[in-house]
Amino acid sequence: MTDVQLSAQEVAERSCGAMWARDEASRWLGLKLEEVAPGQATVSLKVEKHHTNGHGICHGGFIFTLADSAFALACNSYNQTVVAQQNSITFIAPARLDDLLVAEAREVCRSGRSGIYDVAVKNQKGELIAAFRGNSRQIKGQHFTQE
Repeated sequence: MTDVQLSAQEVAERSCGAMWARDEASRWLGLKLEEVAPGQATVSLKVEKHHTNGHGICHGGFIFTLADSAFALACNSYNQTVVAQQNSITFIAPARLDDLLVAEAREVCRSGRSGIYDVAVKNQKGELIAAFRGNSRQIKGQHFTQE
């Protein structure tokens, strides 16, 4: 058997693909995995009627979930099991029915078992809807067996 060295991009794609395949919650809510790279992920959501609250705008919990899913994929893109340690979100503007929301997660830093990631949630016009910061913590485990 030969050792096949995967590129960082291949590791990210395999790690995130394995995670996404098991992420029933994100898919059930209508989230779509758009793109992954080492320390980065993009996830989208089309705001439908069942995502709206009593004000007729997208419920903040769905926006948080969108950002959290992008964060989770970004910090799990190294084939190491990573969980959220602490997250916060600032809502900037309302998202409305039929908006296409895109959450772009980017690694700020990763040191030892901890990481910091920023997620910008924007609508189809490129307007900032929410800013999310997530702190991650690596635990035992991998997403796939790497030789």
